[in-house]
Amino acid sequence: MWTVAVFLLVAIAGAVAVGWGLQQVQPMLRRKVVETLSVRFHSPVELDRLSLSMSRGVIVTGGGLRILYLAGPTKPDARPNAPPMLVVDSFEFGTGWRELLRPTTRVVSVKVRGLHVNIPPKEERGIAMPDDPKRRGQPVLGIAVDRIECTDAKVVIETSKPEKKPLEFAIQSLVLTDVGAKQPFNYEALLVNPKPVGDVRSKGRFGPWQNDNPRDTPLDGSYEFTHADLSSIHGIGGTLSSTGTFGGTLGKLAVEGVTDTPDFRLDVSDHAMRLHAEFNAVVDGTTGDTWLSAVKARIGRSELTATGTVTRSTTGPGHDTDLHVVMGKGRIEDMLGLSMKGSPTLMRGALATKVHVEIPPGPVSVSRKIRLEGTFAITGAMLNNAKMQEQLDAMSMRAQGKPKLANAQDAEVVASSMSGRFSQADAVLQVSELQYQMPGAQVRMEGHVELVGSTFEFHGKVRTEATASQMTTGWKSMLLTPFDKLLKKNGAGVELPIKVTGTGSTYDLRLDFPHDTHGHRD
Repeated sequence: MWTVAVFLLVAIAGAVAVGWGLQQVQPMLRRKVVETLSVRFHSPVELDRLSLSMSRGVIVTGGGLRILYLAGPTKPDARPNAPPMLVVDSFEFGTGWRELLRPTTRVVSVKVRGLHVNIPPKEERGIAMPDDPKRRGQPVLGIAVDRIECTDAKVVIETSKPEKKPLEFAIQSLVLTDVGAKQPFNYEALLVNPKPVGDVRSKGRFGPWQNDNPRDTPLDGSYEFTHADLSSIHGIGGTLSSTGTFGGTLGKLAVEGVTDTPDFRLDVSDHAMRLHAEFNAVVDGTTGDTWLSAVKARIGRSELTATGTVTRSTTGPGHDTDLHVVMGKGRIEDMLGLSMKGSPTLMRGALATKVHVEIPPGPVSVSRKIRLEGTFAITGAMLNNAKMQEQLDAMSMRAQGKPKLANAQDAEVVASSMSGRFSQADAVLQVSELQYQMPGAQVRMEGHVELVGSTFEFHGKVRTEATASQMTTGWKSMLLTPFDKLLKKNGAGVELPIKVTGTGSTYDLRLDFPHDTHGHRD
């Protein structure tokens, strides 16, 4: 009984001693945390709670950590009662008794939850405090961390322009290793891209942090963007993936990458098509502004190159896109399939185009708000509808003065070419200076295409090589012979007004004589 009683007394004394020891070490450790961060950032530091437990060695937990300055103090006149630049909801790390009692406590890993970083614009920040020369060479209480694991983090970089929203990064997880005050550290991050919505995994090196100008902080690494849902951008659809590398500073990153979207589509047609692109760009990581120096893309069987910018709008939320696109090896069926309903498309053929593209911000569908202006040329054009192509072949034979071949089974299959200028706004494509050529005939027209309804209407004139009598046989030819001189005009055998209307895959061609005031044709 006495032996048991002695052991109980020893156990109670040990527990009291451990409790007393924890009470003595806890304030010292709290001072270490506060002083380490205060010296590192030259900033007041607040810590609401910190506690130690012996459940699994020495476990340190804390929360309510606030660092007022990360990039220099906030000017009092710029933002009274400015919020802290860094807030941590809770943190936890383990260590040993010997490490706690050393001047510098080395911690293998710290787990941080609820990290919120808020960087105000430079105009609202004062001059960062330099290192205190009095501290140099003096031992200070401190904590050295080998690894930091963050979950549920958010970084906000604010702007001084009222019309622009702050740039926000939602970070699901972030792991930092080789963390040092004056050296770069390694990172691995998983972010959720807001638009298009998708997961971004990135790893590389970051830092050291530049207090006076965060934009100059070095950054490099690689990224993998997966399962990006393009339907989060109103008017387009598909699932995008992208990989690439980047390097430079936070304010000026050189980026190289590739993207692949196997089912890219526009809402005006909903025809899916493969889109692959390789790009070189310069990105401002503090604003999201992007300068595309070279983009090589392939959509369907069409190849194009593009340069331009994607910058944050000065008139409201969102981005302004301004691109110059050149397509030297394109296919008209790809562009018609992407922009109009109906299958198969009206025609096929080689396409070359130069176009200026502008996409303003706003909730409107991309297909409705996009603005285009450019020129195009189509060669080797053939109609996909066999019956319509036969009719076109017959028209060509007659226009060449070969009416006997117009209905022959072995009539020559003709290809057409066309060129012109175009512009687009509000999902309406306006075409001017349209010149359509096929063997024996030339057509000059202008008109428009309603992309939403996939309808079109064009008016113009057709000029043929053959005269009216040469386009027919037998008694019809004899009856038309006296009118040949009357119908000849400006060197053409016949010049007649025509009208072409239709949908995405069919057309209707007819004469277009003007009406008089009573609705009768002249």
